[in-house]
Parts: sequence; C-alpha cells; structure tokens
Amino acid sequence: MSDMANTGRKYSEQELIRMGKIKDLEALGIDPFGGRFDVKDYSETLKTKYAEVEKEELAALNIEATVAGRIMTKRGKGKAGFMHIQDNDAQIQIYLRQDQLSELEFTLFDKCDIGDIVGISGVVFKTNTGEVSVKANSYTHLTKALKPLPEKFHGISDDEIKFRKRYLDIITNRDVKELFLKKQKFWGSIRNFLMEHNFLEVETPVLETSSGGAAATPFATHHNALDIDVFLRISMGELWQKKLLVAGFEKTFEIGRQFRNEGMSNEHLQDYTQMEFYWAYADFEEGMAFCKDMYREITKSVMGSSKFTTRGFEIDMDNEWEIYDFETLIEEKTGINIFSNTKEEILVTLKKLNVEHDPSLGFWRLVDVLWKVVRKDLSGPGFLVGQPVQLNPLPRRLKGDARKVAQMQIILAGSEMGNGYTELNNPLDLEERFKEQREMGEAGDEEAHEHDETFIEALRYGMPPAFGFGVSERLFSVMMDKPIRDCVFFPLMKPKA
Repeated sequence: MSDMANTGRKYSEQELIRMGKIKDLEALGIDPFGGRFDVKDYSETLKTKYAEVEKEELAALNIEATVAGRIMTKRGKGKAGFMHIQDNDAQIQIYLRQDQLSELEFTLFDKCDIGDIVGISGVVFKTNTGEVSVKANSYTHLTKALKPLPEKFHGISDDEIKFRKRYLDIITNRDVKELFLKKQKFWGSIRNFLMEHNFLEVETPVLETSSGGAAATPFATHHNALDIDVFLRISMGELWQKKLLVAGFEKTFEIGRQFRNEGMSNEHLQDYTQMEFYWAYADFEEGMAFCKDMYREITKSVMGSSKFTTRGFEIDMDNEWEIYDFETLIEEKTGINIFSNTKEEILVTLKKLNVEHDPSLGFWRLVDVLWKVVRKDLSGPGFLVGQPVQLNPLPRRLKGDARKVAQMQIILAGSEMGNGYTELNNPLDLEERFKEQREMGEAGDEEAHEHDETFIEALRYGMPPAFGFGVSERLFSVMMDKPIRDCVFFPLMKPKA
C-alpha cells in the first residue's frame, strides 16, 4: 500500500496503476470520465431479436448497433480481442480488431481495465458457437474505474459488504438486479390495479404532531421552524385519508415510506414502503373479495404464474382461500380462550410453549404473542377474522359480537401479509376506544394508539361507511423467499467505527 499525500488515504497497487492511466488518457486527449454517448441498442434486445437468425444470414444483413456498458471480461492479445460489456439488460460480447479501429481506439482498448465503461458501435454478428455479438468499428472510452471489481463475478456473500456496497452486489450478480426489477412490477401492479378501479392516488404528511393510525412505536424529532416535536408517520396516512373520505373522495390510496422505531428481523425494517387504500361504502367482506383479486394479479405480474414457493410452503393464489377465526384457532392450538382465560394462564401456556415473552406486558399484548405462535404454521392463502377490539381501536365492531372487530388480515406462509377492516365512523365509539388506549399507554404499552382529537373532530362532520386496507413490501420479500433487508436497495447500517 502507498500513501497519497493529497488525501491522506491509502491506495492499493491496482488503484495506483489505474490512477496512473488517467494521466495516460489525458495525454491522448481523452477525458477519463467521458461525456454524452448516444446509446441506440441494448444487449438483451439484440440477442433476443437475432437468436434464431443463421450466422450467414445475419452477416449478409449487415445490422449496425450502438451499445454501451461496463467491461466485465477481457481477453486476447496482439491485433484482436474480445470483451463482454454489461448494460441495463444483460451482457453482450464485443469483438475488436486492430484493422477495424483507429490507432487511438485500439490503443484505448488495449489499455482498458475490467470495470471501465465504454461505448461501442459496430455490426451484429454470430460467432462460431452461435453467440450474438457486436464487431466493433468504433470504440469510445466513457469512464475510468479506479477500483477493480470483486474477483469472482458471482455476487457478494458477505452481508456487511453486500449492504454497504449494494452497487457491487448488483454489478456482479444479475439475480439481484432482477429482484429489484420484479419489485418495480410488484408496486406497479398494485398501483395499476387500484387506478383501474378508479382509486385516486394521494399524498399525505410524513411529519405528524401525533402518531396515529397504527399500533407501533414512532420515531420522534423536532421541527425547528415551528418549534414543536413531531413524529415520522407510522401508517400510510390512514387518518388523513379518512379525512379525505369526509371531504368526499370515495376511493383513495397512497404508496410511500413509513417509519416504526421497533426491532429488526427477517420480516421487519424501521423504514419501509407501504400501500394503503380507503374505499367509501364498502365493508371488510367486500374488501376480502377485492384484495383476493388484487393479490392474484400481483402474483401473476411478479412471478409469471399464480404459484410460488416460500419458507417451505407451496402457495397457489388461485386456490380457495381459507378463513381463520382468531378466537377459535388460538383455542384449538393452545387451549386458551382469549375471552375467559386469565393473564396468568396465558403466561403459563407461553412458558410451556418455550416462547420468549415479556411477562410485564398487558393481557391483550400477550394474546397477540400467543397468536404469533399459532399463525406460523398457517400456509394460506387465507383471511384471519374475529380479532378482539382491544388489539385495534379503529375498525367497526363485528355485527353479532361486539367483543370483536370487522377486520381481516391476509395470511401467507405463516405471516400477516395485509390488513384491512370496516372503518369505525362513529366518533362517540372511537372516543371511548381512544380513552381505553390511553389507559393502556399509561400502563406502559408503548404501542397503544394515541388520541387524535383532530380526527374525531372530522368524524363529527360525518364519514361514510368505508373499508380500508394496507400492505407493505414484506409481501414482496415473502414472494421472493428472502429476508426483507435483501429486498431493499440500501438498508440502514450502523456507521463503521
């Protein structure tokens, strides 16, 4: 390693060699970091278009192409050589001959390094092995790479490096890039489905003076200009979108980032993308049919079929969807009835099941812990129904059983993959529930809902009966059968010491 006086940092021998080539390029009148280049063709398009054309026929067609990308391989000496360049789509082979290029261009090729970015114009042809390639008649240097790529082009196995240098993971592992292209299809299919059903896309505040709309711990910060404490939203504008229902918008949705200051796991991040929609005059039963159609559409768009395998479960979204009753299922699996057993009996049961838990939690939080034990064996697709009102104060009570709410959650591969309910639009009932939530909070429940007087005030003007639903990118990670951090471009990392 050598010490560079101008920066104080150390450079590897390979970096020093490459930095020396900057001066060589400048001496030749070449900008080491290039400029505009008019790309006209892409590797995958060329390879697909001419895959079935015979070698001789393709040569006779004399098809010209202009491509650009990063050099991934390079071989050959003397008067000819080959390289593969990687563009947005994939890789394509380039054949270069000294007698087809200017002296300067062939010199640039001879001195280039793997990782450099170049532009190529030439003629499409097939090699003797049938590989669609481009025979260069023009070579343009575009960017000098000062650091070499990882030696093995099979992705990065070290998670620390992979997440801190995601760009290298994407360069060297096509599967990673494909994953994020699928993620675009995931959100695109949701957006298109909702817009085709006449939902209006809206934007609601990220900074809020109270953290309403979900049972979660918020991030708190301070707004200097207004000199007030604020929270990063924990829901996708739930209370705001309901105010829009009051205003007369009958179908709204939002896709955006939300933030929860909670633990990390293969299913949970602290900042992530969520979608929520609100639909006036619908209820949770109509919402189940609607969401079933939406999930089937998402799956076929992303996976190419109705089927996928994840966490050891074989999922077919076209199968009949199960109905899981919260009270019945917990009692069948654990012997606990959530409306007649005591907190002490739940604690004994959790201990017998060897489930980690905090015994200081309130009764209903322990019920939720118990439910999470039960759900892990449920394959789905299916709907969970019959949840107790204490776990969510915002849905309407279930007709025929006021202990429960008109809520449904989508169950896939042992997890909740979407949550929706018939909205509570009775301000008197909601005020009582917020009072109960406040008492839970005062007793130490950090996830209790906050009382939001502005929302209750809006309800007093009259909100139509409605159904609301939300789903996060956790669904995408489960479809991909990967931890959710693998499905985010740049997950939050601790700064290096």
